[in-house]
Amino acid sequence: MDEFITLAHGNGGVRMRALIERVFAARLGRPDTSADAVPIALPAGEILVTTDGFTVQPARFPGGDIGALAVHGTVNDLAVSGATPLYLTLAALIEEGFPLAELETLIDSLARAAREAGVRVVAGDTKVLPRGQGGGVYFALTGLGVRKPGLGLGINAITPGDKLLVSGPVGDHGIAVMFAREEFGLRGDVRSDAATLTPLTQALLAVPGLRFMRDPTRGGLATVAHEIAAARGLGVTLEAAAIPVRDSTQAVCEMLGYDPLYLACEGRVVAVVAPDHAGAALAALKAHELGADAALIGTIEAAPGPVVLRTALGGRRLLPELEEDALPRIC
Repeated sequence: MDEFITLAHGNGGVRMRALIERVFAARLGRPDTSADAVPIALPAGEILVTTDGFTVQPARFPGGDIGALAVHGTVNDLAVSGATPLYLTLAALIEEGFPLAELETLIDSLARAAREAGVRVVAGDTKVLPRGQGGGVYFALTGLGVRKPGLGLGINAITPGDKLLVSGPVGDHGIAVMFAREEFGLRGDVRSDAATLTPLTQALLAVPGLRFMRDPTRGGLATVAHEIAAARGLGVTLEAAAIPVRDSTQAVCEMLGYDPLYLACEGRVVAVVAPDHAGAALAALKAHELGADAALIGTIEAAPGPVVLRTALGGRRLLPELEEDALPRIC
């Protein structure tokens, strides 16, 4: 095969068939590539479906790449909704001239992440964009999962007095991608937190009083807090001293003027739990290595109001809603 992707790899002919066989089918468990649609078997329960697109630049960054990230992001959307993820479909949009060896590396990573997450890629599509009309490679995934009926999990279940928890340090993914871009001439040891959240969400589902879960991707922790406040007409108070942020991430944010509360995470879950069960939820998170640094970080207030950060000195700082994206193409 050619060393680089050409327009002929997307024309439905012999080169496209060779690309699908060599790069995709061979790595993704050989899904049926001869049919326009494939049958799947789903266990009893509510069927959940999600779709997500991934455009991260560069395609590889400390702690991950666009292939694994695409699986993590899609699976996590199902997991925080209370579902067990089962199946994925993949659409690959590849720019003419993209190195074939790099594409193979990314699909290897995607396949490995899917196996680790316990999901199967069962269908897909490949498109090649003319040179200059794409950004290297984009992946779009659809995920299917099943959850128990009547779970009662969602943002509308949140009530005053509920507690917020986060499963680990925030902001790492955003800073890791920034390092990979080398825009500021900085080097560091920050790695993306990208990971599959299913072990943590399944543990939380066993805790009575669980109201809501969300993965704080674009817009970070602060944006999740604003979503809660807007949807429920309630105030949210976050405790600065309790929110876990790695020293290395905090140092970069202070140098460049970023706020880690607004930076994307790709392997963290934010949970809202009834106050009487917050301790049990925290213990459930900490019992898994992904949640070892979990913390109770805030409270849902009864009165409508802004999202407030209570500082370590006891002051109060308003956290405005995100308007401009300081780090685009982060996921």
